[in-house]
Amino acid sequence: MDTTLPHNALMAEQDLRITETVSRESGRLKNFIRQRVPDQGEAEDILQDVFFEFVEAYRLPEPIEQVGAWLYRVARNRIIDRFRKKKEEPLPEVSDEDADEHWLENILPSPEAGAEAAYARKVLLEELYAALDELPEEQSKVFIAHELEGRSFKELATENGVGVNTLLARKRYAVLHLRTRLQAIYDEFNL
Repeated sequence: MDTTLPHNALMAEQDLRITETVSRESGRLKNFIRQRVPDQGEAEDILQDVFFEFVEAYRLPEPIEQVGAWLYRVARNRIIDRFRKKKEEPLPEVSDEDADEHWLENILPSPEAGAEAAYARKVLLEELYAALDELPEEQSKVFIAHELEGRSFKELATENGVGVNTLLARKRYAVLHLRTRLQAIYDEFNL
């Protein structure tokens, strides 16, 4: 008995479904990637990688449940992989002697470092603002005033009637919380 006919029919049906999915999803998926990777060549490479992985996964015995969601998840992972070019390093520590320096400048990628760095900077800033909401108000205020507004500890101490050492301690606690909170994202982008 010849079993090649049913196998060939199954392969033809899979090929048809793969082609339909690629045709249906390619435009939206390409836009999704292009919003995150401005370089057209890199975006096209990622798109091709996603569809290559889709074809391989589609041929496996276990079906892909939600094809659209699966494609976007793979695309997101490929975009993140692009950011993982550098060796993983922990976020910079803050010490008492460095307390007057701006910690945020040391952890954020430069906006001039290209599209990938700009995207990583945007994601980190979004998470930073969410993490600042988790802090006690005194810590959040001193962090914002010093890091984002560029005000000195001496100026803040005079204005609030609080000692410089108290403000330094509050900022240190804020930075420790933010380091913990942002480390996963920092690692994800391999900054």
